[in-house]
Amino acid sequence: MNFKEVLDYLYKQLPMFQRVGKQAFKKDLKNTLALCEILDNPHQKFRSIHIAGTNGKGSVSHMLAAALQANGFKVGLYTSPHLKDFKERIKINGKPISSQFVIKFVKQYKGEFEAIQPSFFEWTVALAFYYFAQKKVDIAIIETGMGGRLDSTNVVSPLLSVITNIGFDHMEFLGDTLEKIAGEKAGIIKANTLVIIGRTQNETQEVFLEKAKTLSSPIIFADQQPRVIINTDLKGGYQKENLQTVITALKVLKSENILAIDLTKAKKGLKQVVKSTGLNGRWQILSKSPKIICDVGHNEEGIKWVIENLKKEKFETLHFVLGMVSDKDHAKILSMLPKNATYYFCKPNIPRGLEVNLLHAKSLAAGLEGKGYASVKSAFNAAKKRASKKDLIFVGGSTFVVAEV
Repeated sequence: MNFKEVLDYLYKQLPMFQRVGKQAFKKDLKNTLALCEILDNPHQKFRSIHIAGTNGKGSVSHMLAAALQANGFKVGLYTSPHLKDFKERIKINGKPISSQFVIKFVKQYKGEFEAIQPSFFEWTVALAFYYFAQKKVDIAIIETGMGGRLDSTNVVSPLLSVITNIGFDHMEFLGDTLEKIAGEKAGIIKANTLVIIGRTQNETQEVFLEKAKTLSSPIIFADQQPRVIINTDLKGGYQKENLQTVITALKVLKSENILAIDLTKAKKGLKQVVKSTGLNGRWQILSKSPKIICDVGHNEEGIKWVIENLKKEKFETLHFVLGMVSDKDHAKILSMLPKNATYYFCKPNIPRGLEVNLLHAKSLAAGLEGKGYASVKSAFNAAKKRASKKDLIFVGGSTFVVAEV
């Protein structure tokens, strides 16, 4: 098997939530534990920080990785989904896992794993844990895929747990209230292990306090700590909250003697997160004339931040390349989008993508004007052709639309 054949096997033979949705969801950790048993429990051979949350967990993960790398640690980083290349999901010090390592791993364990019938996500989690153990990382930053309690990553025993914030997303799995969703995210809190909550929210604060108390785990709310202002190369106003969460985590790791951290070095690392870790798609400027910006925000909270950032931009006309997946609250999100924009509707090229004619119809009902296109590429090209140098093109609505662009 070559690398393409291995990826085809992982994508098509086994369910992948990002592509197909609900049918890939597993209701327990049995598969992950079974895979880890086959691999001699690699997740027990490295230190980790576990990160969950509705929004911001990817940015927080990459920021922490950059800060720890700047301190000389060999840092593993597991995140999802990827934008351009599968190998983005698994990195050490910003360098993606090699194609050859992935091929060898799948070939070696394909037979044993197939008896368990793991999902795509379970495969990749097992691969990441095995890779980090084999490469002897000093610490691994592990981002949950969805939720927390039942997420495949939730077999680690971390030095620190971080929950960024709670919003409405994946409600068919996590619950239809913020309290229920918080309960699922709180599932990553471990006994006698410090937990940091990024945002204090009336609906969720008590959920976290009660869970932490039950497990005798110290808990800190980052937004209740003294505000620290640092310039980072990650753009967008929403990064201020993520940055506060990261700074709080670093201070705690240092003050509790969990990790030997020089905060001056950490702050230097935070100034070059993109360079150190390869993070893309967070208020990323792709071009300046016309200005083209993309952002992976795709739920109610993420779209709110997109709109806040758009208000700060100067332009003559806003061109909005928009695609979504089928299992979101479309009406709610579409009602939030600016009416004074020209829309270019499209479907991301995955089975979960919302058909463009449905998106177009829903958007018209929400008062958004535009035209449907056969692909993300054709929608993006149409926007570029129509936009003047003083206009702004924004690409978003789905991680997968940003990925294609």
